[in-house]
Amino acid sequence: MYKNLIKTLGATAAVALLTVGASAPASAKVGFGKPGEAVNLVIGYQPYYTESWSGVVLNGKSMWKKHLPKGSTAKFEIGLQGSVIVGKLLGEKNHIGYMGDMPAIVSSMREKQVDLRMISVLGTSKQQCNIFLVPNSAPKFKNGMEAVKWMDGKLVAAPHGACTDRFALLAFEQAGIKPSKYLNQNIENITKNLEAGKIAAAAIWEPTASKIVMKGIARRGATGADFSGDDSGDAGFLVMMNEIIQDRPDVHKGWLEAELDAQLFLADLGNASAVAKMADDQTEGIERKILWASLYQDEGGVNKLTLDFVFNPKVKTMLKASTAFLAGKKKFGKRKELRPESVWDDMARKVMKARGLSSPLGKIDGVPMSQYK
Repeated sequence: MYKNLIKTLGATAAVALLTVGASAPASAKVGFGKPGEAVNLVIGYQPYYTESWSGVVLNGKSMWKKHLPKGSTAKFEIGLQGSVIVGKLLGEKNHIGYMGDMPAIVSSMREKQVDLRMISVLGTSKQQCNIFLVPNSAPKFKNGMEAVKWMDGKLVAAPHGACTDRFALLAFEQAGIKPSKYLNQNIENITKNLEAGKIAAAAIWEPTASKIVMKGIARRGATGADFSGDDSGDAGFLVMMNEIIQDRPDVHKGWLEAELDAQLFLADLGNASAVAKMADDQTEGIERKILWASLYQDEGGVNKLTLDFVFNPKVKTMLKASTAFLAGKKKFGKRKELRPESVWDDMARKVMKARGLSSPLGKIDGVPMSQYK
């Protein structure tokens, strides 16, 4: 089912990265019908990005069927990077998107093309999109701060413009160092260059980080947990077309009900094996054990993922930092702040409150690898 997926989507990602920032007039309405009618949705999601795995669960267990009108359909399309999904949302080929904070923020600022809103928080972490890997030959460090200080004057890489980029620059600043070169490299080149010893470190995300470590290519040097402030973490956001929000409040609410179900399922450690199996079924090239480790393996007693669901104060701090980072790169033109409509989580709050729940819904703390089944 997923044969040649990485090669195909890698090419698509390259195109998307070049076109997401382009300006175009708003399109005509897609047309999602009237409340109560069956609806046909296309969802962009990232099974190769652990922080957005509520989408994997929602897809794998078809949780949407319980909450959408009878006869509705939901087609899930994989994007290797959030920018791919943003491009499809702006082209009205995807209607809902699961992605990291950076592409989600950018998508919400392209309202002249398509009005997109961030309607829920998939999760937050200092152990997902903020991982520094170093060669196995690197010195043994006392902590992550020492590891980053060691990078001073050396070659370091990360996919620029992604959450890894913001984390790397924050780490350099807090450690007071400057690499000799800070290279913009994709995951494939980072893996090859770490193995060949051509770079001293690289910032990447899960599950790729666990794959590289468990294959013996490199080891963890530092994570967001080694640095102060909520802004050293990252987040995943759920994005939806405003046309759905305005014209189909039943679909807006129904999808959030399903998303809540998915996050509660993720939060239960008893479901770890089932989650890993679903991720395995929806990806290729990554062993199930590695997928399990990316979300559940203990990394020094640090939280692996928090299921926030709504934009609570911690998430808003991360959002502010990411927005400032993107504004500094002029991703919104002359604008420096999010438009007020970018975050639209009122319905998520209502759904959560109706079930007697509060944010966060739960936390996933690492457990020993011996618990893998």
